[in-house]
Amino acid sequence: NGAICIQPCSPSFHGETSFVCEERKWQMFADACASLDIQSLFQPVHGKPGHGAKYFGADDHGNSNCQADFSCIIPEILSSPAIPGNIADIVELLKKISLLLSEDVNRGKMQSYIRIANHILNSSVISNWAFVRDRNAGSILLDSVNLFAGKLLLRNGSESIQEPFISTKGYSIHKNTSGKRFDFSMEFNNTGNITGHVVIPEEELLKLPKTSKAVSIAFPTLGAIIETSRLDPGFVNGMVLSVSLPEELRHILLTFEKVNKLENVKAQCVGWHSTERRWDTRACAMKSDNISSVVCNCKHHHRTFKSFSILMSPTMLRNAALDYITRVGLGLSIFSLVLCLIIEAVVWHHVTKTEITYMRHFCLVNIAMSLLIADVLFILAAIVHHTALNYQLCVAATFFLHFFYLALFFWMLTLGLLILYGLLFVFFKITRSVFIATAFSIGYGCPLVISILTVAITEPKNGYLRSGACWLNWYETKALLAFVVPALSIIVVNVVVVVVVVVKTGRSAVGEGCKSQDLRNMMRISKNVALLTPLLGLTWGFGLATIVESRSLAFHITFALLNAFQGFFILLFGTLLDRKTREALRMNCLSSKRKCSLAKVNIF
Repeated sequence: NGAICIQPCSPSFHGETSFVCEERKWQMFADACASLDIQSLFQPVHGKPGHGAKYFGADDHGNSNCQADFSCIIPEILSSPAIPGNIADIVELLKKISLLLSEDVNRGKMQSYIRIANHILNSSVISNWAFVRDRNAGSILLDSVNLFAGKLLLRNGSESIQEPFISTKGYSIHKNTSGKRFDFSMEFNNTGNITGHVVIPEEELLKLPKTSKAVSIAFPTLGAIIETSRLDPGFVNGMVLSVSLPEELRHILLTFEKVNKLENVKAQCVGWHSTERRWDTRACAMKSDNISSVVCNCKHHHRTFKSFSILMSPTMLRNAALDYITRVGLGLSIFSLVLCLIIEAVVWHHVTKTEITYMRHFCLVNIAMSLLIADVLFILAAIVHHTALNYQLCVAATFFLHFFYLALFFWMLTLGLLILYGLLFVFFKITRSVFIATAFSIGYGCPLVISILTVAITEPKNGYLRSGACWLNWYETKALLAFVVPALSIIVVNVVVVVVVVVKTGRSAVGEGCKSQDLRNMMRISKNVALLTPLLGLTWGFGLATIVESRSLAFHITFALLNAFQGFFILLFGTLLDRKTREALRMNCLSSKRKCSLAKVNIF
């Protein structure tokens, strides 16, 4: 998330690790007005960033100065008019560079990058941004510059690169025991002489465990550019200032000179939320305000573990309770599923003697296996996003996460259809081989097709991943629907299965003629519903609430509580409360004790 001051001033403050969500996707837009084909200039030969790529103007062997600083493309870009089509292409180009070529960002690379960005940030082309097809282009540009500048290498402890409409400064900072704060200014003499001032308080510097760096990027025109695509009544009356800080630092003071110095202009410090493309009033608080400047006290949150509710919700909420529920729930779920699979392996020959019990336990094992792998991948995806920051790894993690969570639902559908088969087609027998072939086609075949189609359709448009997490995109391409729609459809089918079970259970008690049986009948129905709810994934239906009310913390917490612990519920209701499984475990224990006793007799 970010921080910005609407009306009189506009900082966009972010932490290296958590404040501004980094874009992990590309999205090329064809525009009839575009005269500069940026896409044809950028042609990486190999998939790994920074290794053997053929860049702008490179020869067949990939030898060019462009590999070092992209300088060969600057004349062509600067000579092209900043019309809407070219603006869109240049934004995508800068995003590609920030994703693929942001390793070892030296002064030369940063200068070239800043010059390219400066071309489309010119005050004379602000009105052209209103006609750019992607309404989030300004936000994408901000994210891309933040990501690239955050990797800037500092020579002799500092670096400063200035262009008329964008400026970058970087400084080495370290733990300060002298009681002094660290501060520096950002100035633009060519655009109304507006300035910004960054102050890191002395108490914050004491939190640094080692020498780190602070990188600031100032944009005097970006606030007006973002306004062109928004309907907010407020206006940005100063520069946009982004500051990349170590994760240990929580607070920073940002001072901004007002462009419009009228007394009746009221200031408000807010932050730019890159994930949701909106201003966030929780990011900054106003410390002081006068006719010429305003001081904002901005804070950033530590990176939190991704909430489990992100799987169904378009919005990713930051909350300590969600973080705790997700960690505990997934940990207990993984442990429970491993225990469930061990128990199934131990009692398999005892509980699969009939065709119907074999099919039931076959589905249960695959449900547990799919959920176990998906939960582990959920954790790994968070680790990949937080530490590796590798786009290809994030795509791979999202693909397999999507596949295995879909597999979970399709195996729950298979179990639901098996229950219907047992209730409605009593005299119709299905062979074990036919069942296995059908079950694998549904359980793994359908998810594989959906997962491949999703990545094949959205990734070329750079809309597979969402901002700030290794998971399916929502705001640009609605790729998340490739998970939500199948999941909710399967839940509806399984709800019908539960209704049929309840009806059948109720009918079995009709004719018993004793009122004392009513309570027993209700208990039987309740038990069946309780047993089937986690096995058929009915609690995931609450994810619909997180879609409709995506910013409701109560809905997110409820969803996480119901579904992060699904592995534990499967162990409890699918294994431990199953009478035949308990009997098989008891027989196995007695057999083990008998073998142990015989061994002792033979020894003596």
